[in-house]
Amino acid sequence: MKKQQGFSLIELLIVVAIILIIAAIAIPNLLKARISANESSAVGSLRTLNTANVQYSAQCPNLGFPAALANIGGVAGDCTGAGIIDSVLQSGTKSGYTFVYTNGGGAPVTTYTITANPITAGVTGQRGFFTDQTGVLRYSPSGAATNASNSLQ
Repeated sequence: MKKQQGFSLIELLIVVAIILIIAAIAIPNLLKARISANESSAVGSLRTLNTANVQYSAQCPNLGFPAALANIGGVAGDCTGAGIIDSVLQSGTKSGYTFVYTNGGGAPVTTYTITANPITAGVTGQRGFFTDQTGVLRYSPSGAATNASNSLQ
């Protein structure tokens, strides 16, 4: 009688089917975890930007808050590029979110708003976030958040 070596086709198909079932269960959970991590990163980045704006206004009292993200980023070490935030956050895109900074105008600038929205809703993030010079973080469960949205704190 000939001794069998290796696995039969049926055995291999059963193993492949089991692997596919496990992958079908794990992948949605992995995507949810990624969205949650991106949202946490966005909240942390907004807190960093609030702190950076306060530091900039103390460093450049005649200007108030910065005119743009470029003013709190950069490497100049002065009011044109304070070097307070890194180049990734200064670019306005980080961890699947787009950050939009708007100064309130005037001289010195006394108000600002920052919004953080997912690049692709439902894929890179679900919630939109908002903050302003008050330092209160707000969120919208779906879509862009505003100063009227629910407080995160």
